[in-house]
Order: sequence, then C-alpha cells, then structure tokens
Amino acid sequence: MSTQTPHFYRPEIDGLRSIAVLSVVLYHFGFAGLQGGFVGVDVFFVISGFLIGGLLWREASETGSISLKRFYVRRIKRLAPAYVAMALASFIAAYLIVLPFEFREFGKSLIAATVYLSNVNFFRDAGYFDTVSEDKVLLHTWSLSVEEQFYIILPLLMLLLLRNTFSLRIVLWISLVVSLIACVWITQRSQPAAFYLFSFRAWELLAGVILAIEVQRRPFKHVAFLSYLGITLILASIAFIPAGAQFPGWHALFPVLGTVLIIANGQQKNIVNRTLASPAPVAIGLISYSLYLWHWPVLTLSTYYRGAYSGHLETTFWLGISIALAYLSWRFVERPVRRTDFSALLTFTAAALASAALVLAGGLIYLKDGMIERFEPPLRTHIEASADFLQDWSRCYVSTDGPFLGLELCPIGPEQAPEILIWGDSHVRALKEGLEQAAFDADTPALLIWRAGCAPVFGLVKNETSASPVQNEACSNANAQIETALQAGDFKRVLLVGRWGYYAQGSGTGLDAGNQVALSVEGTTGSQAEQFSQGLIGTVQRIQGFGSEVFVLKAIPEIRDYDSRHIARALAGNRLSDEALATAVEIPAAAHEKRVSDLSQTLAQIDANGAALLDPAPFLCAAQTCSALYNGKAQYFDNNHIINSAALRIRSLFDPLFASESNP
Repeated sequence: MSTQTPHFYRPEIDGLRSIAVLSVVLYHFGFAGLQGGFVGVDVFFVISGFLIGGLLWREASETGSISLKRFYVRRIKRLAPAYVAMALASFIAAYLIVLPFEFREFGKSLIAATVYLSNVNFFRDAGYFDTVSEDKVLLHTWSLSVEEQFYIILPLLMLLLLRNTFSLRIVLWISLVVSLIACVWITQRSQPAAFYLFSFRAWELLAGVILAIEVQRRPFKHVAFLSYLGITLILASIAFIPAGAQFPGWHALFPVLGTVLIIANGQQKNIVNRTLASPAPVAIGLISYSLYLWHWPVLTLSTYYRGAYSGHLETTFWLGISIALAYLSWRFVERPVRRTDFSALLTFTAAALASAALVLAGGLIYLKDGMIERFEPPLRTHIEASADFLQDWSRCYVSTDGPFLGLELCPIGPEQAPEILIWGDSHVRALKEGLEQAAFDADTPALLIWRAGCAPVFGLVKNETSASPVQNEACSNANAQIETALQAGDFKRVLLVGRWGYYAQGSGTGLDAGNQVALSVEGTTGSQAEQFSQGLIGTVQRIQGFGSEVFVLKAIPEIRDYDSRHIARALAGNRLSDEALATAVEIPAAAHEKRVSDLSQTLAQIDANGAALLDPAPFLCAAQTCSALYNGKAQYFDNNHIINSAALRIRSLFDPLFASESNP
C-alpha cells in the first residue's frame, strides 16, 4: 500500500488508490454490488510496484547505484508509524474484549505482522478448524508482508544486475511469467497458498515494476481508449469476480491489467484520468494506507463485541469511525513522520525498539495462552473448550512408498506395525486424544487416516461447498487408494468414523446449516441418502472380504446451536440470557435420532452382517436430552466436534476395538 512519490506527482494514481481502498473497505463492510471488492489489494500491488520500482530504476539511472540505506529509511518512515499506532490500539482493544483462544492467536499474528511474515502465518493457519477471517484482527497485514518481502528482494536483484540492464529486464519478465503461471496452477491445488504467499503474488508487483521501467526507457503513446478499458476492467472485477476457491488464479489478470493500462495512460487528458485526479478521489487516496490499516480492526473488533451489526445505520457508523481514524492517523502520524529529517540511525533504532515491544507483547500473550484470568469463572468452561482442540500431530507423516503413497498417516499407540486402521473425516481428529489413549492403554498400535468432509466410503464422488474442486477430487482418489491398500489384509480391524447425517442429508444443521455436500457413490442408484447407505454397506462388506473386522462409530450427537466460541463471546458481552444459553447447549434426544434416521436401517443391516457398532450417544446424552455440557463442563468445540477432554472421557467406548480378542 505504498505511497512513495515518483519524480513528479501523479494525482490520478492517488485517485486510483481511492478506488482500490474503497472497494476493499466497502466489500469488507458488506456493501452490496461489490462481490469482488477484495481485488483492490491487487490494484494496490501494481501501484506499489510501479512507484517503488520507478524510484529504484530512476535512482540507478541517475546515480549508477541504489542506496539501500536511503531506500529502507523511506520505507520505515512511510509504513512503520501508522502500523505501530494501529497495532498498539488493536492490542489494547483486543485485551479488553477478545477471548483467550483468539487473543492467543492475535499474539502470534502480532509477532508475524511486525516481522513481515503475516502472510506466511495466515497461510499456515488456514486449516479446517481455523477461526473464521472475521476473528483475525490483523488478517489484513498479510498484503503488507507480501510487499515488504518483495522489497527485500527487488533492490538486491537490481543492485546485482545493475551493470546489465538488459539482463535485469529479462529476469524481471521471466519472474513475472513464472509467478503468474505458478499462481494459476497452485490456485486449483492450494488456494490459500496462491492467495497469501509472496511467490504467487509477485507477478502483480512485477507488473508495476516493469511498467515503471519501460515508461522511463521510451515514450509511451497515450490513447484515451486505454484508460476507458482499464477502468472498465477494474470496475468489472470489483463487481463480478467471485470470492472463493478460484481466486486469485487467472481472475486476478483483470484488475492487474486494468491498473497497468490506467497508470500507463494516466497522463492522457480524458474524463477517466481527470476524474481520478479530481480533489475527492485524491483526498481519499492520500489516506488510503491508513484507511486500509484501520478499517479491518474496527470492523473485526466491533462485530466481535457486538455479535453482529443491527443494520445499515450501524454499519455506516463504524465505517465512519474507520475513516475518521484513518484521517487522524494520516494527519498526525503518517505525514509528520514522513516529513521529518531523522537520521538513518535514529530511524532504524526507533523502528527496532517499537518492533521489539510489539513482538514482546505478542509473545507474552501467546505464552500465557491468551490470559484467561481476564474473564470470570462461569465463562471459562466455554473459553477452555474453544482452546481444547489443539493436538500433537508430530508423529504424522506423508507416506513416500507403498500402498499409502502420498497419503498422510498418523500412528497412535505403541511404535510398532499398526494392527488397526481408523479411517474417516474430521471427527477422527476430534476423537484423536481418546483414540490414542485407548491405544496406549491396550498396548495396541493403530493408524489414523482422516480428511475433512470426506466420508470413508469406497466409490464416493462429492461436491462440498466448503471444499475446492481439487479437494473434492482428492477425497475420491484417497478413498480409492485406501481400498487398494486394504486388500493386502494388513489390518486386523478397521474403524469407520463419519458425520453420517451430514452425508445422508446433504447439509449441516443449526449453526452450520449453510455447509452443503452433494454426493453419489459409484455403482448405486437412488437419492443421496439411498446411495450413501448402499455405499456404506458395500464398503463394510468389501473390507470384511479383505479379512479385516469392521467397526462403525455411530454419529456424534449434533448440538445444533452450540459453538464454544460464540457462546463464550455472547456471555462475555452479556448478550445471552439464561434461557437462551440453556437452549443453545442441548437438544432433545429425539432430535438426534431424527438427524440420523436416514441411516438407522443401514446401520442395523451392517450390525446384522457382522460388523460392530460403537455408539457415543450414551456418553453425551441423557434419557431425554443430548448436551454440550457434562457435569457443568463444555464437551464440544462446535456443534458436531467434541473436544480433547471429552474424547478422553469417552475412550472406554473404544475398548472393543482395541481388545486383544474381538468378536464383532
């Protein structure tokens, strides 16, 4: 989000910044008609590359060298003061209202953002049980980290190849093409990597750098049509590019190309450029860095505390607060520091001290697990549940040979050849601590294989809304590979674990009702529930035919309106009555029976065919109700995954699986 000035001022670039920042901010605040407002970041990347690349190239052309000291002094003065102010204010507000689980993650992200590794941190956290983006107060700093990583490499590369400018330009062009191809390729395989990581975003910054170099090398013929085409591409991207698993990929070409066209043609006198250079867009562009910095913490922390905005008026109020803070930040922090003549030594020292203070604060939060002592005891059971999902997976590895080649395998129990395979979806992870302890208690080695949203059924073909096409296909491929591996008969017993009602009915329930999965099973016919039932029966029969005893874990009762984080926040903000709490933490036992009714006959047939059924419901339900609490202690992470302490409590459920002799 850099705003370094080139050799002469280009007001239309500040106007372009206003479009970029407003598209991002209004998109985040939920304004209609901005489906692709997030592409404002891509516009920023091109602008930043153009301005910084142009400065470096001009300095190299005029002096024959590049002063790294002067370059980084400018970067620190430009970026650090407003960031430090925002980070400090966010820390204070988060300390007052954010629950320990998220506050611990805030501490980690504060460290990462301060050392310009925010994008790597959020990429690594983009897992199945990661908190939603609206809970990450410093999520927006990922783009700042991408820029700073780029500006560590770019000046060094230019210095290295300064004596051969042709080679430098060739290297920059090759880097752009490779980065772009890699971005398009990886988006289909790991969208978080494509979105967050520098190597897959570098092409956008390089587009600006190359443009800056080329327009300085030779005159550019200005044509009004290019500005019209450029603004059309940007606005169409903001309006129509969908968020999700397909971005950035090739979709990012449109806002990047649009930005390149407008900057290249920015000095041509036409209505687009005149509008961008007019006072209002320029004024917004001048505060764009501060507005980008402040809007996200205002949005996340206000919605965190309030639960949700009550309407457009409140949304507009918090948007106004963001703009006011941005102006104050620009007027009293950004601009004054940028205009100072502090020495390089003083600038570096001040930046180092401020960074060290923020890193120490983040480390303290992280090491103290989010400081649970800030909250009253009645809230703590739900707070503790939100954190009781962290597990040690250090024994897991990706197989490099044999029938499980390429699959992640997680041994539990004694370190011997596994006798038992436990295969399923994310509920295997939720039960991991209980399964592992049961394996050690029985001195029986076992192996876990799990994949989120992937039922342990042979021939499964699924399309899940929360998964990418590559992830959906990987589920089918992994299941086929596991079927082949099981034919060797290396496992005495196999336990199948899944969220059965979800797969049969095709949707979540309560808080996750928006999760949808459409599936079919090869060789079956009928409705989704019928195909899934036939597929599950067929899978059990196939495994039995391979010589393994089969166990099936019946469904974990789903407490439709429970989520440990939501409940804890609502209680902390005094937004949940006793009656509402009682409703949220339990369901009628009949509701659980109804949820799994589509598979009741299937499970009965599986039982009759010699497989063993393990039922967790008696551990989690009384005669009339199923509850997220046990003796006053929370047992669930969200509405369908139990926590580690609950998994340990019910581990006797798995005694038949790990017994030395078994007769299912």
